Amino acid sequence: MSKIKLWLSAFRLRTLPLSVSGVIVGGFLAFYNGVFDTFVFVLAFATTLSFQILSNLANDYGDGLKGTDNDERLGPERALQSGKITPNQMFQAIRINILVVIFLVFSTVFRAFGIHYILYSVLFFVLGGLAVFAALKYTIGSSAYGYRAMGDLMVFLFFGLLSVIGSYFLFAKQFDHVTILPACAIGLLSVGVLNLNNMRDIDSDKASNKITVAVKLGWQKAKNYHSFLIITALVLGVIFGFLYYTSPFNLIYFVAYIPLIIHLLKVKRTTRPEQLDPQLKVLALSTFAFSVLLGLGHIYNAI
Repeated sequence: MSKIKLWLSAFRLRTLPLSVSGVIVGGFLAFYNGVFDTFVFVLAFATTLSFQILSNLANDYGDGLKGTDNDERLGPERALQSGKITPNQMFQAIRINILVVIFLVFSTVFRAFGIHYILYSVLFFVLGGLAVFAALKYTIGSSAYGYRAMGDLMVFLFFGLLSVIGSYFLFAKQFDHVTILPACAIGLLSVGVLNLNNMRDIDSDKASNKITVAVKLGWQKAKNYHSFLIITALVLGVIFGFLYYTSPFNLIYFVAYIPLIIHLLKVKRTTRPEQLDPQLKVLALSTFAFSVLLGLGHIYNAI
């Protein structure tokens, strides 16, 4: 049982709700437009979770080998850092997870497109391959992009644009403008979670030569950048609400603005990096709530 708990800890379960936020929004929008498929949604949901777990394991492996996860780091102790999981065990887990990802990607694409949309299938196989590459190269290797301040851009692309627009495309087989604003909002909030993590680790990352956006900006400018990310996401949410307004219930996701605004105020008042760790959970769960409530509000008239 202790071994299971150890691996569950390595999976970083608290990151999983954030990872599926985009798929949830894409699914709700597909339901509203009458193109929803329950099986496709379940497969896309599972695929996204497997991608996130792969990314977490690879992140643990890469940072562990580079020595970035050390005793100076302020966040939760990582698997390799603890010594309870060896690099070889982690590498084998990554290989197994890649096989799971491949199986789920093929299953999702086949269910969504069958044999009738070959070009779409090829496109999503390529996107799946890129997602695996991105998950691995965030911290693994000498050219890891997470060490060159590229993580924020990749999170915006994969957690925001690809997650929302791509998942909607699985259902509708076409692009729809209604997905743009939610995709950007979810992407910005997801970048906010990464930035918060990097702000917490700013000193240890700098000492380990892990150059994140937070390290490049410095403490105060990173806080300003964080405010920009969250406020822009909230503004895009407001614009979406009024552009696609049909009833007051559409705006129920504004409830999620309450913890997000409180979060912003707390981050603004923070003076030490270690104070940010509790806010990671707050922002991740608030983003998840935002996605669920936005979706529910949008399909209110379709139920």
